[in-house]
Amino acid sequence: MPLLIVAVVLVLVLGGAIWITSTLIGLVLTLVMAALVGMAADAVVPGKLPYGLLGAALAGIIGGFVGHLIVGDLGPSIFGVRLVPAFVGALVIVGVAELVTRTRSGRALR
Repeated sequence: MPLLIVAVVLVLVLGGAIWITSTLIGLVLTLVMAALVGMAADAVVPGKLPYGLLGAALAGIIGGFVGHLIVGDLGPSIFGVRLVPAFVGALVIVGVAELVTRTRSGRALR
């Protein structure tokens, strides 16, 4: 009987560890894909996106939501990120960020 309890606890612990690891890996891959989409949008829009890689990842994540509202569920999905809506939304986010940062820097010089 004690061997059965140890086996059940071992299976539960290892199963939980595998679930946490696979969930964390999925989250990291989603963030990497969102960052790549944000970097691609930053390369298309003239200017520089603030906060570097973090700003690109945020533009990709928020752009996914905005792009879904604009174009729906078009295109392929990689690691949970729909590429076409995320790119279109990231273009909007990067464009707005460029306008806001350009306006702030213009006011600071006057």
